[in-house]
Amino acid sequence: MDIKQIQELIKFVSRSGVNEVAIEQEDFKITIKTNQAPTVVHATVPAQIAPAVVPAAAAPQPVAPTETKASVAAEDDSKYITIKSPMIGTFYRSSSPDKPSFANVGDEVAVGKVICIIEAMKLFNEIESEVSGRIVKVLVENASPVEYDQPLFLVEPM
Repeated sequence: MDIKQIQELIKFVSRSGVNEVAIEQEDFKITIKTNQAPTVVHATVPAQIAPAVVPAAAAPQPVAPTETKASVAAEDDSKYITIKSPMIGTFYRSSSPDKPSFANVGDEVAVGKVICIIEAMKLFNEIESEVSGRIVKVLVENASPVEYDQPLFLVEPM
């Protein structure tokens, strides 16, 4: 890895919410630590493969204080379809701060409609809906890091 790749990796790690990343190759080893909540990712990559992105461990989900609340929430959400993040990156609800959100609670979405943007390694990826329905809940705050397969939206199918 050259110095520019290392700098980009450091910036990505600091935005992703990962606490520590260690990359080890035959003649190269790097460990990046941040001052965030403990989340550890350790990857050993064969020397002939250069890592582009180190996958992060899924963020721990908050635990409901009582079992009754957890079972009621599971029953309510079971009728909805969850749209999940296809990648690790930073979630944005609009193309820029002064533009309206792609999808708000109550909006109807169709297959192929852009519902958000996820920035990964300075690339802005438009995320399209894979289902038709009405947005019931936005599960992620704007400009916050997301993990692969993290729920983003709840959609009531139509």
